[in-house]
Amino acid sequence: MSVRIILLLFVLTISQNLMSQRNCGSMDHYHELMDQYPDFKENRKAIEKATQAFINNPEKAVNGIITIPVVVHVVYNTAAENISDAQILSQITVLNDDFRRMNSDADNTWAQAADTEIEFCMATVDPNGNATNGITRTSTSVTSFSTNDNVKFNSSGGKDAWPRDDYLNIWVCDISGGILGYAQFPGGPAATDGVVNDYQYFGTTGTATAPFDLGRTCTHEVGHWLDLFHIWGDGPCGQDDGVGDTPTSDNPNYGCALGHVSCGSTDMVQNYMDYSDDACMNLYTQGQTTRMRALFDTNGFRESLLNSNGCGQGSPPTCTDGVEWTGNWCRLWWT
Repeated sequence: MSVRIILLLFVLTISQNLMSQRNCGSMDHYHELMDQYPDFKENRKAIEKATQAFINNPEKAVNGIITIPVVVHVVYNTAAENISDAQILSQITVLNDDFRRMNSDADNTWAQAADTEIEFCMATVDPNGNATNGITRTSTSVTSFSTNDNVKFNSSGGKDAWPRDDYLNIWVCDISGGILGYAQFPGGPAATDGVVNDYQYFGTTGTATAPFDLGRTCTHEVGHWLDLFHIWGDGPCGQDDGVGDTPTSDNPNYGCALGHVSCGSTDMVQNYMDYSDDACMNLYTQGQTTRMRALFDTNGFRESLLNSNGCGQGSPPTCTDGVEWTGNWCRLWWT
């Protein structure tokens, strides 16, 4: 075998190994915003302060199910990238199953695993009040996008966001550099707020590609959008993810490294915020749940979504006594 062939096989092997590992661009995007968006740093401080106050307050302003309207923007250059409605709906099913802990692979390995009581619905009303299926489709001449947010603007070959006060925007496209997806943390510009997901790792059918073919890339990225950091805190043992009931770790875990120990404890490799393969992930914790739900507290960064009419009013009230019915959500009002 020639040296050239050996080198080619080596390069192909390295490339395949890289593509078989999860790679999230959210923290790169986070630091880019820190550098480019003057208000982001101060907004993050305010959000974290409010989150800690929420964690310490036993009387929460929001009780019961929170339902978030979703719009999916498919931005495609090839026919394969123009994923089907069925593939999109399969992802919404995964989000609901994962966030409500109704996923079939949920187990009792970690006692702190929790139902976040957060749900997602495809938008039925667009920003102009017209009926919609919650999906936009944009043909583009751009062959791939990066974490620079070009996919989020008509002017750069993407699709403008719908108002973040009323919708979770999810863009599905071809992302370059081996990035499976990235999200904007709370506190960034409204025009770029949302999640970007590569079309090959979205949903459970169509173009969904193993080992990331169970929709957990979007579950992971929506976790960032709801203010969760990677479970290892993107640093050594002394750096934390801001959640008290997730074990300290010093690095991401890949594949399904069950039983891996770091920082003196077993890593929670099954957590959606690690880098494990889709089939290995199966939980959010109670601490992560509290952190996410803090965003919907009074004056919380994503509180406005509680009053969104993005999913219309097609469902009858199911609230218990003392809860006011508002649109498609139950909210406990304290006076």
